[in-house]
Amino acid sequence: MANFQIQYYSQALARKTVFQASIPNDIRTDIPRELNAHQKRPMKSLFILHGYTGMAENWVSEELMEHYNVAVFSATAENSFYLDAEATGHQYETMLAIELVDYIRKTFGLAMKPEDTYIAGISMGGFGAIHTGLAHPDRFSKIAGLSSALIVHQIAGKTRADDSQLGLGNYAYYVGCFGDLSTVETRDTNPEVLIRKMKAAGTKIPEIYLCCGTEDFLIEPNRAFHRFLTEEKIPHEYHESKGIHDGVFWSEYEPKVLAWLFGDEKES
Repeated sequence: MANFQIQYYSQALARKTVFQASIPNDIRTDIPRELNAHQKRPMKSLFILHGYTGMAENWVSEELMEHYNVAVFSATAENSFYLDAEATGHQYETMLAIELVDYIRKTFGLAMKPEDTYIAGISMGGFGAIHTGLAHPDRFSKIAGLSSALIVHQIAGKTRADDSQLGLGNYAYYVGCFGDLSTVETRDTNPEVLIRKMKAAGTKIPEIYLCCGTEDFLIEPNRAFHRFLTEEKIPHEYHESKGIHDGVFWSEYEPKVLAWLFGDEKES
């Protein structure tokens, strides 16, 4: 497994930043085994997004990366919800979907086509994966959100007087990420708006996988988004099982998400 931490100058963030890359291009040949169908096709790419307070790190095991022949990339996006904010140097959606994908194409020759490029995230990163994948279907063809922080409706219309009700961040924080909270439900910051626009334009919508623990504090927003997709007749997978908002639940779903993303490819 080739593991890199790469520092580059981000135009979108107006500063140097880093991302991690793991590329399984060195499968051992001293142990006799037969290559599977995934290992015989060109390598695919998976962008994984961290949650609130997190940083660039790879939560996909080397065994799964090697089995599915997938390179994994992760960037640090602070607590940005992976959105383009108004402030200079806070264009995190652009950094991820445009700048980083282009950098990886140029540097590694990977993620060249949407059908070979997927995006997945946990918590805040789950929202980021859903929003980014829907906003850039020309770059990502599959989306997976684990315990996704689909909080647009919860923060809509809030004011400074509501700081005590806003959980992990205050009013100024959410405005910094999402912009005007009085219009957040009707702008492209809302994944539902993106879905409706794509349907109206006849744009192909990426495949979507969602999962959340039944004891997770984010279960109701995930159920609501599942209902929305069902009502809009958007094909998707949705799973619930016992669990809270923690690594135990995410570790349970890591192999399930990879199996959904890559499936069992048949020999040609």
